[in-house]
Amino acid sequence: MGLLMSLPKNGDEEKDLQVDWANPFGSLEELRGPYLPSEWHKQSGVQLTWPHAGTDWAYMLDEVQACFVEIAREIAKRELLLIVTPEVETVKKQIANRVNMENVRFFECETNDTWARDHGAITLLDTTSPLLLDFRFNGWGDKFEASLDNQITRKVYDGGFFKSEYKSHLDFVLEGGSIESDGRGTLLTTSTCLLAPHRNQPMNQTDINDYLRSTLHVEQILWLDYGYLAGDDTDSHVDTLARLCPNNTIAYVKCTNPEDEHFEELQKMEEQLGTFHTLKGEPYRLLALPMADSIVEDGERLPATYANFLVINGAVLFPTYDQKKNDAAAAEVLAEAFPGKEIIGIDCRALIKQHGSLHCVTMQFPEGVIK
Repeated sequence: MGLLMSLPKNGDEEKDLQVDWANPFGSLEELRGPYLPSEWHKQSGVQLTWPHAGTDWAYMLDEVQACFVEIAREIAKRELLLIVTPEVETVKKQIANRVNMENVRFFECETNDTWARDHGAITLLDTTSPLLLDFRFNGWGDKFEASLDNQITRKVYDGGFFKSEYKSHLDFVLEGGSIESDGRGTLLTTSTCLLAPHRNQPMNQTDINDYLRSTLHVEQILWLDYGYLAGDDTDSHVDTLARLCPNNTIAYVKCTNPEDEHFEELQKMEEQLGTFHTLKGEPYRLLALPMADSIVEDGERLPATYANFLVINGAVLFPTYDQKKNDAAAAEVLAEAFPGKEIIGIDCRALIKQHGSLHCVTMQFPEGVIK
């Protein structure tokens, strides 16, 4: 017989512990039902789906591959890196002298594009084995062809690269960039994305709320109703706007220029974030990330954002945009949000030319997933 208790772990995670009443002063065994871990949970590795000439990157392939090499280098210093590509030998040559190859795993697979955040598996943790949830990716509401990318997770699983269980949810559209978890039962998302056309109609917000609560085993969902970035294809993924961080913190994009087209909408987003509370009823500590200065290509403003950072073991990788003041300010905010982690900037001006950034091209897997 035991008593199940939730206790804090290092101030930012939770453990479920069972007391053995036959030996109440003995060791405590960690127990927990299925839950969606935070991004800062210990990881086994990260997936990158590599750009090639058959993708929309063809016109700037060298430039974007150089960015991918830098991301790969920093990840493989600290954990495993799974590279999905139809051109394994070509990628090996690109990274061989820059990346810790002992930590790299390759899976050969045809792909449409490179946005692993949205076609990669979402992982639940349990007391027995991690569970990979494979949701449908339809090119952000049928905007782009994604039939090959929609098959990647199943193919990688069938290829024996994962130590976890697998469950298909291909009847439900869900992109990893549209949700944020604190690992404690709270999910943060945006209504503009999850309720956008060609996602999961005729389901309404109540239907989707109930589905996500039961499927992802979360206790509350915080719906952001405001916030967007010009040039964004995702219908306002939350990972471009506001991110859950340790210690009841939300890092979010703040616009301080009243002349900027985003000013009013991001002000409303900030106000709504101030109304959100944790499951314990506590308000969140809000940390404002700078708004990147406007970057325009072919007359179109690109969705440059500092919220699109990636948390890995021991570090936070964040996008930079050759804006010395803003890049430095973003690094300071992230250092405050993630104390003790190394804050590493990676030039992502190449990535935003296809309307995404660093977090968008990566998908992390918690410990126990990648072989």
